[in-house]
Amino acid sequence: MSKEALRVSNRCPIRTTLELLGGKWKLLILFQLSGEALRLSALKKAIPDISEKMLIQELKNLTDSGLVLRQNYGEVPPRVEYRLSEKGQKALPLIAQMRDFALAYEQAE
Repeated sequence: MSKEALRVSNRCPIRTTLELLGGKWKLLILFQLSGEALRLSALKKAIPDISEKMLIQELKNLTDSGLVLRQNYGEVPPRVEYRLSEKGQKALPLIAQMRDFALAYEQAE
């Protein structure tokens, strides 16, 4: 990759990726949703370190960006499920590469 081919600007692809996927929790949430649609309680169990408030906030951000789809079934008690959209599924290879990098990094120590 040529450094000249990538200018850091407001429309930079790396900046866009960081805005969409950056932060402590977004990639973990996307990874958990990679297998199936999950309810909020199942996501909370899968990522025990995240507070419920932060989980709800990050799910809203991911939904607003089109990476996650929210399905409200309109039942009482409320039943809402989250699943990856097509756009969200495109982040899965990136997550796999990040996992592979971390494993290789840990083995090099």
